[in-house]
Amino acid sequence: MSHSPPSKSAISQYSSTSSKLAQRAAILSYDTNLQSWYTWLSTRLPTANHDILEVGAGSGELWTHIDTSIAKSITLTDFSPAMCDKLREMRHQLRSTQSQSQSHPDIPMEIQQCDAASLPFENGSFDLVIANHMLYHLDSPSTALSEFARVLRPGGALRVSLNGRDHISELLALGHQIGRPSPIVDAARINAETAGGMLEKWFGDVRMERFPGGFEVRDVEAVMGYLGSWGEEEMTGAQEDEVRGCVEGRIREEGCFRVRKDMVLFSAVKG
Repeated sequence: MSHSPPSKSAISQYSSTSSKLAQRAAILSYDTNLQSWYTWLSTRLPTANHDILEVGAGSGELWTHIDTSIAKSITLTDFSPAMCDKLREMRHQLRSTQSQSQSHPDIPMEIQQCDAASLPFENGSFDLVIANHMLYHLDSPSTALSEFARVLRPGGALRVSLNGRDHISELLALGHQIGRPSPIVDAARINAETAGGMLEKWFGDVRMERFPGGFEVRDVEAVMGYLGSWGEEEMTGAQEDEVRGCVEGRIREEGCFRVRKDMVLFSAVKG
């Protein structure tokens, strides 16, 4: 198996803490789509009686929106020890909730720390592989895609979510304006515009679907937290003042700070 570690920006962002992911996820609560991203995604996952692998599972939020009892088995991985700790907390909470309902069996869920591009699983181990907004954190997303194909059974399903170039363009512009560009976007080696061709190298029946809506942010703190999650150093006082002035002014004039959304789900099948 080839080995390609997460990008330096991903290591600095997530290896020892999950707080940066939480800061960025907060903006999802301002989505104009009444259906949350995780709920929307969950309706597009074939989970019944499947052996499922989610790579780069992060906090495991997705699994709080899915009836996990219908799966045959669930394996969640992440390269970050901090994220794996969050996954174990999520699993414990789910099991505590299910234990109160006699109609649900124990959750068949395993947690494993590993690199996406060097998965410690046998060929053809899973029926479904999920990579939810994680491929752009890798130095070699194509290596990870080849691993996904390897561990899938023939006819197995892949679900990959990515962002397009216009995603959060207002936040990106504001970051550049204050001298705090996104380390993730600048380092990304795959996005929604380039993913199709890469997927077709390993999979068939590649399809894409956009998640409708946008963000209408009514609290400047959500923007502050998002921009503050970029980089290892805290924002300066001058940077914070500039962000507050810009965002609060827009909220006063328009009722909200509008941010474009370009979140895409790719579906594919292993031949």
